[in-house]
Amino acid sequence: MNRDLTVGKPESVLWRFCLPLFGSVIFQQLYNIADSLVAGKFIGENALAAVGNSYEITLIFLAFAFGCNMGCSVVVSRMFGARKYEKVRTAVSTAFLMTAAVCVMLMSAGFICCRRLLVLLHTPDILMADSALYLDIYMLGIPFMFFYNVSTGIFSALGDSRTPFCFLAVSSIANILMDIWFVKAFRMGVAGVAWATLICQGISCALALFTVLRRLSGLPAGQEKAVFFSGSILVSILQVAVPSTLQQSFISVGNLVIQGVINGFGPGVIAGYAAGVKLNNLVITSITTLANGISNYTAQNIGAGKMERIQSGFKAGLKMVWMLCIPFCVMYFFFGNVFIRFFMDDPTDEALRTGIVFLRILSPFYFVVSAKLTADGVLRGASLMRAFMTATFTDLILRVVLAAVLSATPLGSTGIWLAWPVGWGVATILSVCFYFHHFGRKKTDTVSGT
Repeated sequence: MNRDLTVGKPESVLWRFCLPLFGSVIFQQLYNIADSLVAGKFIGENALAAVGNSYEITLIFLAFAFGCNMGCSVVVSRMFGARKYEKVRTAVSTAFLMTAAVCVMLMSAGFICCRRLLVLLHTPDILMADSALYLDIYMLGIPFMFFYNVSTGIFSALGDSRTPFCFLAVSSIANILMDIWFVKAFRMGVAGVAWATLICQGISCALALFTVLRRLSGLPAGQEKAVFFSGSILVSILQVAVPSTLQQSFISVGNLVIQGVINGFGPGVIAGYAAGVKLNNLVITSITTLANGISNYTAQNIGAGKMERIQSGFKAGLKMVWMLCIPFCVMYFFFGNVFIRFFMDDPTDEALRTGIVFLRILSPFYFVVSAKLTADGVLRGASLMRAFMTATFTDLILRVVLAAVLSATPLGSTGIWLAWPVGWGVATILSVCFYFHHFGRKKTDTVSGT
């Protein structure tokens, strides 16, 4: 069901809209967590390390999918808020054409470059074969992953957060069952978890595309005639998509550099980090998804000319993400060993210790980074991408440089984890300052250019 985010009390509107988004991201993360969990539990610690090592490369492709999602979502949100329904249809078809072109380029690059990236990451020989196999299968599912992400962006732009939640709930549970089935019954090893994910993503993608097309056909007819492709709308999409992609891509490249540093400490640390980072990404991705909902809220209200609602939306969003941080912080800080053991039947002392220390260092700072991501959501919804990227790149550069420097000290791998809070803290100050610069006045009349 489409929902107008420009009417009603902002806090109530955001809660109703964002709670299904949070549920969706939990199930979305189950895809990745299921792969690592099944690999670690039913295959072994080296399989977990191989999947975790490959995961850092897959984040590069996810960065492009995220950019396509956000570019389409923000533009469609504004047009939907302005009641320009024929332009909504044109924006969707234009986004689909753009996504198809991106998929062709990325699949070609992936099949050529992924093995070379594994070598550059100093992947241990014992992990190389399984890491490469996982990535080869992953490449085949890129179109499914991209078109599903763009479809969920369209649902969010139309104010519908429940439909993607229903798709993900079913497909994620099916993915877990298929992971176990392929690994236990067919003994397919790492290939089994990769094929299970690809199949479930393909089914979700087909259902999402079918529903999007039905939903668009139900929109009221406008005075203008919709066209299949618009160059001007493509430019508007790219103005948000390219910075969002660059932001996520550079973060992924930075994570690859950090992964290369981690790989120098051996399979035990790699496996502990693989488990810890999946748990950490569950939180960060959840907060980011809620921030994406705030982007849709901001974009719809800008399209409707209701600038005064943006400040109320930011405050409500901040309250919402902080409430989310409380249980995760408590669980990870005090019971991190329990969650790390979910991924491994008989972990080595080094792997278990690595995962626990990682979570204990990062979890108290979830309250800090969540403020940054909430402010980023408003900035992105207003297409203020320069400010958004400045804060993000500052975080990335600090984390990469400090991880490399501190890992060479007696702190060892612990020094790598200490880089996260520093980058998050400085970037949060920048993002919040940018938000108050553009929206902190008592009356917001205009939004500056990108």
